[in-house]
Amino acid sequence: MRADPVHLRLQREQLVLLPDVAVSAADAMQLCASLNEHFAGEGLTFFAPHPQRWYVKLERSPDMVTVPMSLAAGRNIHGFLPAGPESGRWHQLFNEIQMLLFAHPLNEAREARGELPVNSVWFWGNAPVSIQPKKNYDTVSSDEVLVKMLATATDCPFSDWRAAWHSAGEELLVWTALRAALQRGDLHAWREALQSFENNYAQPLWHALRSGKIDSLRLDVAGGDRLRRFALTRGNSWMFWRKSSHLADYSA
Repeated sequence: MRADPVHLRLQREQLVLLPDVAVSAADAMQLCASLNEHFAGEGLTFFAPHPQRWYVKLERSPDMVTVPMSLAAGRNIHGFLPAGPESGRWHQLFNEIQMLLFAHPLNEAREARGELPVNSVWFWGNAPVSIQPKKNYDTVSSDEVLVKMLATATDCPFSDWRAAWHSAGEELLVWTALRAALQRGDLHAWREALQSFENNYAQPLWHALRSGKIDSLRLDVAGGDRLRRFALTRGNSWMFWRKSSHLADYSA
């Protein structure tokens, strides 16, 4: 199960989850070692194959439902904690880990350097795989490691977008930079990410569609609890009477 390092910030009597805390490999190793020492007798083993992707090894999967960090990020954690018959123990562990990390010398040193302390972990991803994933695309590209893992599970080639987007077949791009900036509340980074998407992805795809190099585009935009879907073909791309705008204009 994932146990990713996070910072919980107190805002107006709410604990808000801040993801993507900058953690070095050495810091991750030291904090995981402290967690393992503290929980040695409880059948929990923490490890960090990547500084920002931590895991906890369990004797069995607990009977509870967890929420992906991407959904809880930037929000009050109250409604996103584990739920289910065995969630009570994990609420206790969650609080105990916060107390342990709050007093950790490494976090004191991080704060002295002006860095955010790692004052909690976020448990998620404990559900067993109940269905066999299907391969629906010829290639997959993304800036999100979970997408790469899912592509691997379906034996679908994962490749660099710039090298693969103009190849033959059905291609999928999952791009999350906008979401990450929004969750941090960083408007400047959000506008930069939007401009990057327009320059590096939207414009090349638009020109490829207009020139006939690709047949169609489908854009799925997730926001909150909604999914907006847009479909484009070469035919409707020539609707010249519709006024066009740059993507960044929508954030003005």
